[in-house]
Amino acid sequence: MNTSELQKIKQRYNIVGNNNDLNRALDVALQVAPTDLSVLIVGESGVGKEIIPRVIHDNSPRRREKYFAINCGAIPEGTIDSELFGHEKGSYTGAVGESEGYFGVGNKGTIFLDEVGELPLATQARLLRVLETGEYIRVGGTKVMKTDVRIVAATNVNMQKAISEGRFREDLYYRLNTIPIQMPPLRERGEDIILLFRLFAMQMAEKYRLPRITLTEDAKQIMLHYKWPGNVRQLKNITEQMSVLSQERVITPELLREFIPQDTESTMLTTISHGGSHSYENEREILYKILYELRGNVSDLKRDMNSLRKQLDEARERQLFTSQAVPAVIKTETPRPVTTVQDAEAEEISDMETLNLDDIGRQMIEKALDRNNGNRKKAAQELGISDRTLYRRIKQFGLDKKNHE
Repeated sequence: MNTSELQKIKQRYNIVGNNNDLNRALDVALQVAPTDLSVLIVGESGVGKEIIPRVIHDNSPRRREKYFAINCGAIPEGTIDSELFGHEKGSYTGAVGESEGYFGVGNKGTIFLDEVGELPLATQARLLRVLETGEYIRVGGTKVMKTDVRIVAATNVNMQKAISEGRFREDLYYRLNTIPIQMPPLRERGEDIILLFRLFAMQMAEKYRLPRITLTEDAKQIMLHYKWPGNVRQLKNITEQMSVLSQERVITPELLREFIPQDTESTMLTTISHGGSHSYENEREILYKILYELRGNVSDLKRDMNSLRKQLDEARERQLFTSQAVPAVIKTETPRPVTTVQDAEAEEISDMETLNLDDIGRQMIEKALDRNNGNRKKAAQELGISDRTLYRRIKQFGLDKKNHE
């Protein structure tokens, strides 16, 4: 592709930069656009992979047909088959009607599957069949449906590792990877970092009518040597923050360090290797491990919170009923050691013939329900207990049966 054609594409899609790897990615996208070959775009999160499928579709014979961009990682595993391939009426709870799915609605068009590496294995098998034969079956159906769609996929996952770990089908990978396109990370794009900064700063100035921020030469060097783990998305966020929050319009290294994360891992300068390309496998391994441990911590915290909530409800229930019950006879003999909450309640009330705690609890609940016209939620709020506790007491005292009589 000559330079003038490349510049037209960049202007049309608001692409900024002159990096050779970026130009190569755009060149491949335009060459493959007239065909129906599957394309797999590989690159880190935030590098702008979503631009390439749009370029391919708009320059293909399908440009007048529908284009769908689907984030596979954002659709729950239980519904993704229905979203992609459609379903029959009554095939599952909530399926009140038929659905064609994206492959049905998008017939003759282009479907962009972002984060394709997150697809469940069962869905991968369905997708492979569509790619090989153009056929699929709706969820809950038996009829074989036909579709003619162009598939462009993208991922930030190490696909070879995913295949070796059994998380992604090898045959599907090679079927998607007919034409591979590699999007370069921002840290490898050199002066493009400064060009993108100027674009984002200008956009913020025009949108919010602010004086445009600029960088000193020293600040530019920091920007050029920062690792940018969040790539273009992170650069845009930091530029927007500085545009709004910085009192100074000329950004110095001191001001810049207030907005760039200062932890050791993220601010480490990029190592430039003259003998070959640098591998970031170790960094990815560390990130995967941290995310896995964080997910476990969140699950433990959720379980502990549920247990604590249950204990608080039970404690509130006991406090409510014991505070209303005045025992008629108190034992005067030396009490035995109390080891449980149930033992403590038994020590407080000694003559159950004179006054029965359950009877008082029943009366209180009946009166609360009467005052609130049978509204259990309001009655529970008046009694200071949860809806679940009130329902359990109603069942215990047989008040639910009474209401049906």
